Amino acid sequence: MSLRTPLYDAHVVAGAKLVDFAGWEMPIHYGSQMHEHQSVRSDAGVFDVSHMTVVDVRGSEAQDFLRYLLANDVAKLTANPIEAGKALYSCMLNQQGGVIDDLIVYYCAPDWYRVVVNAGTREKDLAWLQTQIAPFAAELTERTDLAMLAIQGPHAIRKTLPLLPTHLQDAAASVDRFQAVFDAEHFIARTGYTGEDGFEWILPAAQVEKVWQQLLQAQIAPIGLGARDTLRLEAGMCLYGNDLDETVSPLESGLAWTVALDASRDFIGRAALEKQRAAGLQRRLVGLVLETKGVLRAHQTVSAIINGVNVKGEITSGTFSPTLQQAIALARIVSTETLAPIEIGTIFEVNIRDKLYPARVVKYPFVRDGKSLI
Repeated sequence: MSLRTPLYDAHVVAGAKLVDFAGWEMPIHYGSQMHEHQSVRSDAGVFDVSHMTVVDVRGSEAQDFLRYLLANDVAKLTANPIEAGKALYSCMLNQQGGVIDDLIVYYCAPDWYRVVVNAGTREKDLAWLQTQIAPFAAELTERTDLAMLAIQGPHAIRKTLPLLPTHLQDAAASVDRFQAVFDAEHFIARTGYTGEDGFEWILPAAQVEKVWQQLLQAQIAPIGLGARDTLRLEAGMCLYGNDLDETVSPLESGLAWTVALDASRDFIGRAALEKQRAAGLQRRLVGLVLETKGVLRAHQTVSAIINGVNVKGEITSGTFSPTLQQAIALARIVSTETLAPIEIGTIFEVNIRDKLYPARVVKYPFVRDGKSLI
């Protein structure tokens, strides 16, 4: 039987089309994916993301554990000035440098960090965390008592602020991007997955339906997973299982900026990443824009001649961008030789139903704050 969030009945009442997503019965849209996409780009929308996994890491060696576990360095969160609520994006790697999951970790106190991981990877993530934490004076608590909402869009903060707990409103109004304010029950982070400003609000599951209704009454549109995916791809965010998995490293996935190799610390996968970096990359992730009409989809093949070498690859995520009104994609390019960075403007041929179409390499993200970046 599929899992359901505390908002399942509210989704049914709102007219959602429900689908299976990683074992959860979730709304794909509430009538129009296109309208929902545009609502987030132009106004404000709310996503039920309560299926994601929230884990608290507590203990005197919580930081030591996370510095060993993650490719990015959580010590950055406690550099001067130390501010509770700072967030860090990181990949959690296996010993071969492959990505077990990508996640956000928040610093809450010297002995408390909050980690948010994907829904579809919950079981393997928790098993990996339990195995790796054993030598450290720290423990994990999965917070199944909590729900999570993402409110995104240019008017999301203005519309949400009056609905937050009164004592957190002033702090939330001035909180920086990639930071959170919180009390014992409510955790309000200025983070997101859409390329728009807004909050991610973690709160007691028992309170979420009341808050959901208040958000809808504030003219914040309910948004399904369909629009969430087109928004995240426009924002150039990797999707675990498509653009990331255990067979590719962050260096091969455009996420070298999340790997902290400067500090003299050991972390899981470090040796493999250093070896890969020294040898040179044979796989790279690029952004593509289709130069003609059509739609780019995952698993379509791409090819080009670069410096006399025939290189090939495959689209990992593709869609028609409602904001740009053209097809966009992320594609993994593979070569038998060391692959230099691929220049912006390089033309690849994409195989769409056995016909070849030109697609231009662009820097991603494709869209931010509602504006084209290509």
